Amino acid sequence: MTGYERIAAAMDGRMPDKIPIMLHNFMMAARERGITMRQFRQSPQLIAESFIRAAEAYDVDGVLVDVDTVTLAGAAGVPIDFPDDEPARCRSGRLDRLDMVEVLEPVDIQSYRGVSIWLEAVRLLRRHFGNDIMVRGNCDQAPFSLAGMMRSPAQWMMDLLEERNGPLIFKLLDVCLDVSQQFIRLMGEAGAHMVSNGDSPAGPDLISPGMYRRFALPSEKALVDAAGRLGLPYVLHICGNTSLILKDMVSTGADGLELDYKTDARLAHDLMKDRCTFFGNLDPVNVLALGNRDLVEKKTRELIEIFSDASRLVLNAGCAIPADTPKENIRAMIQVARNFR
Repeated sequence: MTGYERIAAAMDGRMPDKIPIMLHNFMMAARERGITMRQFRQSPQLIAESFIRAAEAYDVDGVLVDVDTVTLAGAAGVPIDFPDDEPARCRSGRLDRLDMVEVLEPVDIQSYRGVSIWLEAVRLLRRHFGNDIMVRGNCDQAPFSLAGMMRSPAQWMMDLLEERNGPLIFKLLDVCLDVSQQFIRLMGEAGAHMVSNGDSPAGPDLISPGMYRRFALPSEKALVDAAGRLGLPYVLHICGNTSLILKDMVSTGADGLELDYKTDARLAHDLMKDRCTFFGNLDPVNVLALGNRDLVEKKTRELIEIFSDASRLVLNAGCAIPADTPKENIRAMIQVARNFR
């Protein structure tokens, strides 16, 4: 099987010949290419080169095209800082008051340079890999997460606590849904085989399961539907321990869930093995970046054994892999997977 066929089989619930591997490694890929994050984010050619080199060096089955976590926020007018060798980050919110959503003008993300660079990198990767390796276009923030950036994370959490804010909250979520859906459409047009979003602050580490179901879940379902209408498999990522909302995440209809290492992998197996594909969920810091080879091999084997009776597994870290992660640890993880069956 090719890498594309291996991941496609796992997504379809068919047993691949080997366990598929897709790394969340944009920071590590840039570091190994010898460029700063500033150089990386400003050049589609360097983004593509970094992922191509990493894919060929580690012999993975798919490429997760990620650049940072604030591109859609920047496209929507949120002030952004661009550190030289760290991912970009929001400087502050855009909406000082929640009622400012009433006068927001429509956002056309295609005119934002960061979006155009991201899309061109996907085109270059598809041109290079064709259908040999699965190209996953990450579409940055899901609506709940993006809304928090529009308001600022702390203020957004306060907004959610006031029942009277309900109509304005949902209006902002609708604005953000349109922005997120635009990126999914554009990513499909650029040639991505599959798409994904992150909704990191929507997990139980920050909000209650009830708040998740009310404010985040409906827009996540809408993103799944938007991708489905375009014929694109869809993966959802939420940071932290998502065990309390895992059933709800499965109910979105997502083809795959990329889960943090804090989430109980055995519970995920039981809830997901016949319904959607598990992406993850090795600890990117304490295991991959800071652990030794023995620990990496042990944790990789433990995870794979949990899913040994299921086809719906794509091995990955539970979140972004740090830039200074030792190469030998990535190779150890991959070697265990390649030799497992």
